[in-house]
Amino acid sequence: MIGPDRACGRCEGAIPQAAGIGLRFAHHRALLDALPPIGWVEVHSENYLSGPALETLEAVRCRYPVSLHCVGLSLGSAQGIDADHLERIATLCARIEPGLVSEHLAWGRVDHAFLADLLPLPLTEESLAVVAANIARMQDRLRRPVLIENPSTYVQFAHTTIPETEFLTHLVARTGCGLICDINNIVVSATNHGWDAQRYLQALPAAAIGEYHLAGHGPVSAVLEGEASSGMLLDTHDRPVAESVWSLFADALRILGPRPALIEWDADLPALAVLLGQADRAAHHLQAVSAQGFDVQPA
Repeated sequence: MIGPDRACGRCEGAIPQAAGIGLRFAHHRALLDALPPIGWVEVHSENYLSGPALETLEAVRCRYPVSLHCVGLSLGSAQGIDADHLERIATLCARIEPGLVSEHLAWGRVDHAFLADLLPLPLTEESLAVVAANIARMQDRLRRPVLIENPSTYVQFAHTTIPETEFLTHLVARTGCGLICDINNIVVSATNHGWDAQRYLQALPAAAIGEYHLAGHGPVSAVLEGEASSGMLLDTHDRPVAESVWSLFADALRILGPRPALIEWDADLPALAVLLGQADRAAHHLQAVSAQGFDVQPA
């Protein structure tokens, strides 16, 4: 629901335990014109660091709680976080006062070159030390705990010594960060690597989960030919949430408890009404499990 107005019209900033949508440029005008009763919105921070987009985000923030989802800090980089980029994120946080800030368990920078993807890293003690140090630096500068999102992956490193859920659990213990439980990423990675998705959920530290992500995916064979791609999934974010993701979301709510849930749709964008319909379905899931009195609380 739209939060209460303050003198400037800005709503309260906390992210409610409700369904939200990933806000993209194509939906700016429609959202501000219609002001639908959505719980909250999440944006990719790097798209709103300056210019007219930032002004639009301020207008949105006057009506809805906002979560900032970073994609460029490259927490898996052994070179550390780019200081200038972190400073720009900190300036955006001070201006928008987001309810949540998040980043990915991934890397995407070499020297001063940013790559157009969120790349996996070997899950080792060395990587754990690097990522934990980068998270600590991010949290110290932003003066808040952040959420770290589990990745969707297509390859596994031969030199990986720590299971992914254990790696995430160690990050929580070492840094005090929270986690985004991206249900779509679990489905994609579990399918690609033969994991048991429910066991993955059960191995996560429930109290650290601060948000769920839900999205669509497609077959790798749609973009790559060859026998190697057969049966693999690609994290496309270009279609409705898959039924397998809805099913695992229901399992996550039962195992981990209700949290704010986000619909992500980044390409081949539909009308805003379609996105809101997906959020309504997520809201029904949340309402059903909340009615059962689930009592696990996030840290």
